[in-house]
Amino acid sequence: MQKSNISTEKIEQWKKQYGDVYAYEVDGNVAYLRKADRKIIAAAQSIAGSDAIRYNEILLENCWLGGDEIIKTDDAYFLGISSFLAELIQIKVGELKKL
Repeated sequence: MQKSNISTEKIEQWKKQYGDVYAYEVDGNVAYLRKADRKIIAAAQSIAGSDAIRYNEILLENCWLGGDEIIKTDDAYFLGISSFLAELIQIKVGELKKL
């Protein structure tokens, strides 16, 4: 299995296009991801319904920028990254006041 070889220039290009870029590393394998937007979240919820594994598959596929495919295809690696996918959904919480 060939390891990912993503250049610094490519990462900078992704940052300009998507904003924040994240790297997930395990056993020398790397996945590069972007944050999830409304369209990605809506698609994952619509297609997956209550199937948490399918939801994570859709989220990972749509936030994936590049890296080692084994992270998507091997169950152990996929389940490992699944616990971090919620961090790709960024929420800003305000305060609601009754006036």
